[in-house]
Amino acid sequence: MKLIGKVAVITGAASGMGKAIAELFAAEGASVVVSDLNVQNAKKVVEDIAAKGGSAIAIMTNVVVEEDVQRLIDSTINEYGTVDILVNNAGIMDNFVPAGDLTDELWDKVFAVNTTGPMRTMRKVLPIFTKKRQGVIVNIASAGGLFGSRAGAAYTASKHAVIGLTKNVGYQYAKLGIRCNAIAPGGVKTNISASNTEPNLFGAERTMAGMAIIPRVGEPEEIAKVALFLASDDSSFINGSTVTADAGWTAF
Repeated sequence: MKLIGKVAVITGAASGMGKAIAELFAAEGASVVVSDLNVQNAKKVVEDIAAKGGSAIAIMTNVVVEEDVQRLIDSTINEYGTVDILVNNAGIMDNFVPAGDLTDELWDKVFAVNTTGPMRTMRKVLPIFTKKRQGVIVNIASAGGLFGSRAGAAYTASKHAVIGLTKNVGYQYAKLGIRCNAIAPGGVKTNISASNTEPNLFGAERTMAGMAIIPRVGEPEEIAKVALFLASDDSSFINGSTVTADAGWTAF
């Protein structure tokens, strides 16, 4: 068990990759905070973890709202005394909207969830990590943060920003015992595509050209194993890096 005695906060943990990460971290000994906008599903994840002997709590969090982020971390400390691991998993898609059709509203919405949300959670935990001179951050980025057309303009830019933020935090806090890495998943079986409610035909057509070369779609549990590696001491020499997990899709 690689996370015994650790406290892990995971956003977007009521389903998909976040759920798989929460369940695996709990199985590896961590006390897990299942954070999600859908608190009912988050509570179900907690029930499943508890049924297997793990420790977890559910906290309703909208990462777009600063007060929710503050409450998330404060409630975690009240329950478990500290935070050791932060996984920024919450995210949304952008309907494949290209730059020429992009609205300020969509741009702001996607960045608020995908980039500003992780910034706020990191901003909240970094003083805690700095004080005890240890802590781990794992950001869920995307293959869309590495290449130009795996989604629309807003999603692509937001995930590029997450990778840049990961590098910045990883380097700047390295001497304080803090590590910050990212995962860039390829296609994974999650419900994030449900946020693509009205796909832009032009943007979707251009994006789908790259989808034809995906070797296979991944399972959430496969990404969870990468997150466990980055959250544990097994990756003690890895910092400010982005691990691609896509079955070789971006190797083409």
